[in-house]
Amino acid sequence: MASIQILVGSVYGRAEQIAEVAAASLRGLGHEVSLNTYARPEDLVRNADEILLLCHSNTGAGELPDNIEPIYLHLTRDYPRIAGKRYGVINLADSSYNTFNEAGRMLDAAFANLGAVRIGEPLVLDACSGDNPEAQTRDWIHAWGQSL
Repeated sequence: MASIQILVGSVYGRAEQIAEVAAASLRGLGHEVSLNTYARPEDLVRNADEILLLCHSNTGAGELPDNIEPIYLHLTRDYPRIAGKRYGVINLADSSYNTFNEAGRMLDAAFANLGAVRIGEPLVLDACSGDNPEAQTRDWIHAWGQSL
């Protein structure tokens, strides 16, 4: 099974809760999972075979939370060698803002621009949808985790 590092970006803790749901679901599929709420640039390349799962919220202004912004800045300023690195994206957003999912698109694009390979389509959890984000995460993780 795969080794997965979940990079968490959260302002009020909701993305961290979703990351914990994702981690539990992935462990249930037999994967080795670590949660990283204060990722440093070197964490991107700590294990060449490790898959990264980005799980972060999106501020109303479309910005990344402070605890994952250093990763984005490292990607866009230092251009780490992550070509071929596999990753996935879970973004918590709110469609009542015109910057809906902007942070998710920014981080996804930063990885793709360096040659990283996204696994599947991003999961975008809309706070206005009325859907259960935990159930959506479990369903998405089941499919995503099986494709690893």
